[in-house]
Amino acid sequence: MENEWTSADIESLAIVVVNYGSSELLERNLVPLTRSLPAARVVVVDNFTSESERERVCALADTEGWLTVLPASNTGFGVGVNAGVHRAQQSGAGAFLLLNPDATIAADQVGVLLERVRTHPLTLVSPRIVRSDGSVWFDGADLYLDDGRIRATRRRNEFRSARFEPWLSGACLLLSDQLWSRVGGFSEEYFLYWEDVDFSYRVERAGGVTEVCRDAVAVHDEGGTQQAVVQGHGSPKSEAYYYYNIRNRLLFGARHLRSDDLRRWRRASLPIAWEVLLHGGRRQFLRSLRPLLAGGRGVRDGLTIARRELRARAE
Repeated sequence: MENEWTSADIESLAIVVVNYGSSELLERNLVPLTRSLPAARVVVVDNFTSESERERVCALADTEGWLTVLPASNTGFGVGVNAGVHRAQQSGAGAFLLLNPDATIAADQVGVLLERVRTHPLTLVSPRIVRSDGSVWFDGADLYLDDGRIRATRRRNEFRSARFEPWLSGACLLLSDQLWSRVGGFSEEYFLYWEDVDFSYRVERAGGVTEVCRDAVAVHDEGGTQQAVVQGHGSPKSEAYYYYNIRNRLLFGARHLRSDDLRRWRRASLPIAWEVLLHGGRRQFLRSLRPLLAGGRGVRDGLTIARRELRARAE
């Protein structure tokens, strides 16, 4: 850790984590990182789950010297990130590492990301994210504008003529205060999932750049919270995963797409909703109808958002 960035850059860094019932993951993943970067600020936003969880988070924060933001309810991911970054800004931070409780990254890898942002302050950068066995969890993803499907960046050769927008997973991101302020933070409409797609899109529109830094690696904790990713299907997901991934696809479309593209996304809603449901595997449907019901609600509410937007544009 003798690099040039270790002095001023680390002292200006804030690590921002939004917690939701994951104090064990904070202890497992965040404590070792923050102890290896003692000059960095740490802000933990604890979206409320229970009094006992709140007590555990506060005890950890007291022991480790972390700053906390303590909402009285579950405010969602985007609201939590915005609150955490705001607290970090108040403390004087000039760069932010946004990190999920179920992700971990070594201090020297943070330094690689910091160096990239120090050199190019309008870059939103993500490391490659791998599982504990070394397999790829995230190394870049694309949003396809013709239908709203998401595919791994490495599949671009299969869809050479397609229109797409790159985006980065919110599991581990580093950016400057300059870029954050230019973009205006995360949208607070999504609650869960697609906030990172929306944020990446707005970074590009604001003159910034999204980039996967393949010289840096983070690790995704397989036992951690669920995230919308483009790899690793087959494990059962939560009802919230299905609902918000399906609904928020059309929320994104309503906020950012031309009317003809939004209509195409709307027409593809049912097959894409089924693809999202299959992320949890087919066997889940033998145990419960709840995934199907959550997906159905997501389709219904997403179509309502799209219909209202198109109607407003026509008026």
